[in-house]
Amino acid sequence: MKKLLLICLAVCGISAASFAQGGGRQRQTPEQQVAALKTSLSLTDDQAAKALVIYTAAAKSNDSLRTAANGDFQSMRPAMMAIRTATNTKINAILNPDQQAAWKKQQDEMRARMQQGGMGGGGGTPPPPQR
Repeated sequence: MKKLLLICLAVCGISAASFAQGGGRQRQTPEQQVAALKTSLSLTDDQAAKALVIYTAAAKSNDSLRTAANGDFQSMRPAMMAIRTATNTKINAILNPDQQAAWKKQQDEMRARMQQGGMGGGGGTPPPPQR
């Protein structure tokens, strides 16, 4: 019985620690992003290599912003949105017309889910004011 209790406490502790570190939602690595596109859009190896370069550069830029902003999300949001827009434009440029249509549909669906409070958005409730 004591072993079971210790195991449960250990699992709870690990879960709490991982949630606190990652905010409950982990960012995808550039490799994971490319793998998802390769599956959903049937990217060629050449397209996947180009996409990896694009996503890696975007990740480095975003990491630099996070470091510079020192946790101030509001200050880094406009720059991150600009990086995301540029990244999406570059990814779109390496796709063929059929892939572009499918990717646009995916982007539109994701945008709709986010507007409905999905994807960890907290149901659309605004965050508490910063003090």
